[in-house]
Amino acid sequence: MNHKYKIYTERNSLEYLEKFINLRKFSSIFILVDENTKKYCLDILKNYLSENIKYKIIEINSGEENKNLETCNLVWQKLTEYNADRRSLLINLGDLGGFCASTFKRGISFINIPSTLMAQVDASIGGKLGINFDNLKNQIGLFSTPKAVFINTEFLKTLPKREFLSGFAEIIKHGLIYDEKYLNKVLNLDFDNYESLNEIINESIKIKSEIVLQDPHEKNIRKILNFGHTIGHAIETYSLTKDIKLFHGEAVAIGIICELYLSHKLLNLAIEDVENISKFINSKYQKFNIPIDSINEIIEIMKNDKKNEVNKINFSLIDKIGTSIINQNCSNKDIIEALEYYINLS
Repeated sequence: MNHKYKIYTERNSLEYLEKFINLRKFSSIFILVDENTKKYCLDILKNYLSENIKYKIIEINSGEENKNLETCNLVWQKLTEYNADRRSLLINLGDLGGFCASTFKRGISFINIPSTLMAQVDASIGGKLGINFDNLKNQIGLFSTPKAVFINTEFLKTLPKREFLSGFAEIIKHGLIYDEKYLNKVLNLDFDNYESLNEIINESIKIKSEIVLQDPHEKNIRKILNFGHTIGHAIETYSLTKDIKLFHGEAVAIGIICELYLSHKLLNLAIEDVENISKFINSKYQKFNIPIDSINEIIEIMKNDKKNEVNKINFSLIDKIGTSIINQNCSNKDIIEALEYYINLS
């Protein structure tokens, strides 16, 4: 697998798309959309493709509840119906396209054109592809990289505030685990300043790319990107089982608060840092109701986390802002305390 691929982050990145396609002479081209990207993003993309570029549209339903084998089956059936072969290209404006492309006929080419902030700074970068199974996050997956990624911040203007904030959680995480100076920029970001937002996104992409290039298959340093996700994924799965709408980034934001507390408990992260970051996150995200009597259920979900080893729940934590420590095991008592810390935040 080639871990080096071009990430186009220039403001006019999509102007390079047609040249990229023409140089590679694909046999057929498909664009994967969901109902949202079809409505808000597809026309923007079409503006950058001349009539010489022929393609077919494949549409899926959006939402974490649809990131599953049933949706993959739909995509694979459409690719088969349209006679896709191993020289075909799938352009991803929707979720799970990389997984579908990488498993169809042992792998066809794909490129990512992420349309949400979450996808731009996280999901489209790094080659980790997964789908949910039995309501558990990303239980089925593989490593496979796109031919290229095109970042177009124009898409972000179409996002509802809640969707935008979902992606912002990953930006907060990147600062916490890797770069205190960057985190300070994030905490003081003016959302209405388009120039500063573009700069923040590019720095976030750079941080994730640097980490992934050092450890493509998550054997060591890449594990630090899991900060906030062990508890976050469990809360997200809990919300799915209760049919409660909770975005991935919202769950990660909760996970960050809980795992900041665990970092204080296990690694002596300054309590002032825990309190300040928790206060900032709480000011941006709506509080999610976690009943006290659901804590044990959430811990049971965590026991199925794919990052676990030897039946121990595995965390990546931080001992100070910008410095991460991987492979940390926490007792149930510590995890309960961390969840209670979030529950009791005003």
